[in-house]
Amino acid sequence: MPTDLYQILAVAKTATDDEISKAYRKLAKQLHPDLNPGDKDAEERFKEVSAAFAILGDKDKRKRYDNGEIDASGAEQPERQFYRRYADTDAHHHYHSTGGYEDFVDLGDLFAEAFMHGRDRDTGGQRRSVPFPGADVHYHLTIEFMEAVNGTKKRVTMPGDVTLDVSIPAGIENGQVLRLQSKGQPGFNGGPPGDALVAIDIRPHPLFRRAGNDIRIDLPIALHEAVLGGKVEVPTITGKVSMTVPKGATTGQILRLRGRGVKTAKAAGDQLVRLTIAMPEQVDEELEGFMQSWAQSHNYNPREGIMERAV
Repeated sequence: MPTDLYQILAVAKTATDDEISKAYRKLAKQLHPDLNPGDKDAEERFKEVSAAFAILGDKDKRKRYDNGEIDASGAEQPERQFYRRYADTDAHHHYHSTGGYEDFVDLGDLFAEAFMHGRDRDTGGQRRSVPFPGADVHYHLTIEFMEAVNGTKKRVTMPGDVTLDVSIPAGIENGQVLRLQSKGQPGFNGGPPGDALVAIDIRPHPLFRRAGNDIRIDLPIALHEAVLGGKVEVPTITGKVSMTVPKGATTGQILRLRGRGVKTAKAAGDQLVRLTIAMPEQVDEELEGFMQSWAQSHNYNPREGIMERAV
């Protein structure tokens, strides 16, 4: 296995912090022991990946690692004492060191360096416990349009049958990810647990459409309401309201209901009502006769000039 932390995470040394985090999450998800029960190789790789991220995922530790101040385990690099240890030996043993395995590091022996990563002088050479952060867990939660607009609470079962109560804030947007800190997989050797990342999917509504914090809706009105104007009822995300349709309203005209859109902690949107004129299912003789009489006495052509503009 590679001893270079960048190789362990399969990223370049010039990788950004975000690229390193993404690489770690991808590998941790693939190698986590819960998803690979009994696979010792996957478990060891998971530990290596977690240990690598514990250093490269920390800006200060990554800088020190890049500068050679700490090794791949996070331990301080030993001072070079190669010359002193050999100079202090007697004349018959110039190639015998008074030190231990540390001298192999000074000689540049990579195998000895890997050996030293797991040892601690203060514990008599015993392998020390390196804390590994736990992996993040991911979940997709589908909610209704009105639940997203007004906020709600949901109980979800994460991987591993862990149940969590998730508070959905009012105004959450489709695709937004909620981070539940420390609700992910437990760490190893005292390392911190990962987070739970809940991606929100919002079902479309049959009437309402969202555009930022504004709500859009198409509202049909009768022919006489378009001609005469008047009060009509309009559904909003908070209930019915009364709206005034101006005289001579036409299809495509947009009326604004201020403050009737999505309310978030920072702002409140409006509701934009697009009018559409709906004819009755059947045109009776009275309406037909009136329209014929009106058309004969009025020179009204809504398509006037359209042909010229099409050329």
